[in-house]
Amino acid sequence: MTYARRHFAGTLGLVLLAVALAGCADPADTPGAGGRDRAGMGFCPPPEAPQAEPSPCITFDWNQRVAENHAFRSPLPITEEQRRQAAPKAEALAAALTKLAASGTSQDALRAAAARALSLTPDQIELRGARFDPLRDVLVGGGEGRVCVNGSVDGTGKADAEVVGRTGDGTCLPGLGGH
Repeated sequence: MTYARRHFAGTLGLVLLAVALAGCADPADTPGAGGRDRAGMGFCPPPEAPQAEPSPCITFDWNQRVAENHAFRSPLPITEEQRRQAAPKAEALAAALTKLAASGTSQDALRAAAARALSLTPDQIELRGARFDPLRDVLVGGGEGRVCVNGSVDGTGKADAEVVGRTGDGTCLPGLGGH
């Protein structure tokens, strides 16, 4: 074995030994690491629960957590002017959905009719629903920029449409969510 190889092997051995020993440190020796002798921070009890002694804790408001978790579904705000300008498209979409609800349709035909009503291309239309003949329980949405027009046909065949802001995740129809 040459000198360079012996030197490299010795250096490598020392580096590996140092790494192995560094991994054996006691977490209790590290401030703020939540070692064995220290209690970790838990959630604060609800405000109405009696608390024996003050302790550091993480505030926990279930309703606030749910609202933050589902914020992506909420429509972004739009101005009244934007709402007013898009109102004719909502009326056109509602009329198209009413007509299709009476006669039934296919998914492609629904997408095309919604695109005509909203002055969009069919690939800009979002659909959610399962029954197209007859047209029932379907959501349709589309728009440009921050403004969307969403329409629906309920289980009885009643059609409606409204002007809304695009959701936080960039879609017109609200996300389904779920965990």
